[in-house]
Amino acid sequence: MYRVRLTDFEGALDLLLFFIKRDELDIYDIPISKITAEFLDYLRLISSLDLEVAGEFIVMAATLMQIKVRMLLPQSGDPDEEEDPRAELVRRLIEYKRYKEMSQKLSEREDHQRLIYYRKFFQGDEKEVVPVDTEEAMRDISLFNLIAAYKTALDHMPKRVVHEVQMLNVSVDEQMSFTLDYLRVHGATTLLKLVSHMTEKVRVIVTVIALLEMTKNKIIVLTRLDGADDIVITPLVPATAAVTV
Repeated sequence: MYRVRLTDFEGALDLLLFFIKRDELDIYDIPISKITAEFLDYLRLISSLDLEVAGEFIVMAATLMQIKVRMLLPQSGDPDEEEDPRAELVRRLIEYKRYKEMSQKLSEREDHQRLIYYRKFFQGDEKEVVPVDTEEAMRDISLFNLIAAYKTALDHMPKRVVHEVQMLNVSVDEQMSFTLDYLRVHGATTLLKLVSHMTEKVRVIVTVIALLEMTKNKIIVLTRLDGADDIVITPLVPATAAVTV
């Protein structure tokens, strides 16, 4: 099985903040039952993509279930004196959110500094390189946006009443080449359009893994499609370029 490891993999708190931002939830009044079910659902989807799941995700899943159980148990004392079981999680989320926002501000300052070029001597044979602004395109997207689009793609697959056992030979390299060919013919597309003809779940899984690998290698850029759980796929290199892994 082809395994993908992401060095910049978002953590468990990032996933909770993703839910809160997406559903416009009150961070001080988190619906534990709903968010726990979604967290476990996304954990299964991440595992199905054969992504390396950090131990903190398992710990967070256990923490959410523990909070859920505590909220279901009858209170033994004065409700005004007992601390909300979600309080510690809320404190962690708020503190983590502050760190992320500060990190984002520092990153924006770094990006701004990169736009400042000082006078220097250039050799005559140096080739002019046209930079591609991928940071702006990737600013509002995370791995969890891709997981959401992946879940939607699976939900749109035709349902089969009879289970068929069949051998399907499909590789990440093949799906990378398929994606480049599709982009060459159709131009920028979305994940749902790319996999709309696929009827085998494993082919959709391998295609999503191929997109992750192509993004890491700066062959494509992914952007969020507003108002839908879908991802826009845009090529960063000519579609006829060779794919190297």
